[in-house]
Amino acid sequence: MIVTGVLAVIAGIIALAWPSVTVLALVILFAVYAFSDSAVQGMRAFSSGSAGPVVGHLLLGLIDIAAGLVAIIWPGPTALVLVFVVAAWAVAGGIVEFAAGFSAGETAGTRALLLIGGLVSVAFGVVLFARPGVGALTLALLFGLFALIYGISQVSAGIQLRQGGATVRPVLRNAA
Repeated sequence: MIVTGVLAVIAGIIALAWPSVTVLALVILFAVYAFSDSAVQGMRAFSSGSAGPVVGHLLLGLIDIAAGLVAIIWPGPTALVLVFVVAAWAVAGGIVEFAAGFSAGETAGTRALLLIGGLVSVAFGVVLFARPGVGALTLALLFGLFALIYGISQVSAGIQLRQGGATVRPVLRNAA
């Protein structure tokens, strides 16, 4: 846990120090994902028993290859599209969360949290749609903050576990 935490803290610091490099890294990561998914689709196509799934998987594989190539050749527009995808996801998720706030059976506190969370998600998505260039850097900075906080919590939990393990061992020896 401590090693994972330290690596997350390092990633967070890098993301906060160089958000534009982080955006480029996320685009490259997307390209790697697209290429690896194209290989999976190719394997699925040739392991299928009938022609219908073969053609479908091959088409998905070709789309994945095209998406990976577009990401590498035009990283700027790809980052913009990724921001739009995150914006659409935030708006859609916020609407669902807001609607869940009106569902029966929830306590008042849970309803309030769902309503507020839904509104914040929708607002975040709208801001990303309105300012996508700033949105890409914002996403990189949010990733950096998340990685930093996650890393610190992992290091802290790892240290607590090590200290707890040191006190548990003597107790176990005395009990035996």
